[in-house]
Amino acid sequence: MTKRLPCPPAPGPLEAYAARFDDLLSTLAQRRGFREYLAGLLLPRDRNKTLTCLAGTEPVVGAQHAAVQRLQFFLSESTWDGEQVNACRLELLLADPATAPHDGGVLVIDDSGDRKDCSATAHVGKRYLGSVGKIDRGVVTVTTCWADDTSTTHCMPCPTPPPTTSPAGRMTRPFAPSCRSGPLWPARRRQRAWCSGRSSRTAPTATTTPSALNCPTPACRS
Repeated sequence: MTKRLPCPPAPGPLEAYAARFDDLLSTLAQRRGFREYLAGLLLPRDRNKTLTCLAGTEPVVGAQHAAVQRLQFFLSESTWDGEQVNACRLELLLADPATAPHDGGVLVIDDSGDRKDCSATAHVGKRYLGSVGKIDRGVVTVTTCWADDTSTTHCMPCPTPPPTTSPAGRMTRPFAPSCRSGPLWPARRRQRAWCSGRSSRTAPTATTTPSALNCPTPACRS
């Protein structure tokens, strides 16, 4: 077996946390990219949702910088499994008494829609978008968040496929009430995994579709 090459450590105590994910990252480039991404998210920078800011370069003019291109490849082209990384993150949170779920917390389920008029991006389709208050082309993403009086823990957001069109040309319901379909089903699976059998409350936000939450099967409610 080829000896694993050492990776440049992340700043300060972040290295101990990042090292817990090394078994899920098969190459040195992946392990380095993971550390750079974590550091970019946590450093006090403006616009930390942009690659140039995450990599610590100037906006626009720094887009071709080696650090930006390296981070772009790590996030969009590299072969690491995002579901496995997120599962490891949740396991670490569950193991820490300060962030583990308890009876006094609440699980928030929210679906948000953003307009996007294109065909190349995944999950784009014609559906109801709460952000504009009408049916339009866009992407709808379901997010789950565990919260109590002291902390907030985010689960992985889940983009939902667009509704299909019937043979008669009518758009089918984008939010099916079945507990094993519709945009909230992946969120419900994460909800059960996160709560781990504990008693908890589920708090839909103002934009969550009521018909998707009112599942007729008691086993799907918690």
